[in-house]
Amino acid sequence: PGMKKSMEEFSRVNPNVLACRKTWKLHILIPLSCDVYDDLEKADSNIQYVTDLTETTLTRAGTKKRVYKHSLYAIRDEENQLWHCAVEYATPLQSLYAMSQDECAAFSREERLEQAKLFYRTLEEILKGSKECADSYRLIAYEEPEAAETHFLSREISWHLRQEHREEITVLEGSCPHTPSTGLDSAELNLQISTSDLPQPLRSDGF
Repeated sequence: PGMKKSMEEFSRVNPNVLACRKTWKLHILIPLSCDVYDDLEKADSNIQYVTDLTETTLTRAGTKKRVYKHSLYAIRDEENQLWHCAVEYATPLQSLYAMSQDECAAFSREERLEQAKLFYRTLEEILKGSKECADSYRLIAYEEPEAAETHFLSREISWHLRQEHREEITVLEGSCPHTPSTGLDSAELNLQISTSDLPQPLRSDGF
C-alpha cells in the first residue's frame, strides 16, 4: 500500500529516473517453474540494483517494528534503454520449489506447476479486492524458455514497463488503450487448468 508514497519520495530527489508514473508500482515476478533467484543481478546482467526505497515499519503477528522494504532496479532492454522499477519475486514460490526437490514431500513437477498457477490466480484475486493496493502492483507471470537465454528476465520485465509507458501516453492522449500481451495473464491460466482438475490447497493425508 505504501508503494506510491515511496516512489514519490524517491522521485522528488531523482526527478529524471522515474519519469513514467505508470511504473510506480511493485512488479511481482511469478515464474511458473517456481525457480526463484535470490540475486536478480546474477539472474540477468541487464538488471542492476539501484537503491532501496523508503522502509515501512509495522507491528505484525507478534513482531514489533517489522521492516518492509522494496528495491529499485535499472533494467536495460534490447535497445540499450534503461528502465527503472521496483521488482521482486513472489517469495512463497521458493517453498514450492524446495518441496519439489525433497523426496519426503512427494511433490511432483506437475503438481508444482498447478500450485504455481493457483497461487497466481489467488494472489491476483486478493490484490484486485484490495483498495489500498489498487494500481500499485503488476503481476508478471511467465514460463521460462526450455533453452537458457541470458537476458530472458530483463526482456520480460522491460516488455511490461514499455506497456505501462504506452498506457500512460494513451491516457494522456485520451484514446482507448490497447495493449496486447506476450506474457501470461489470468485468462490464459484459467484455460490451462480444467475446471474438474483445479489444484487443491496443499494438505497432508496424515492429518
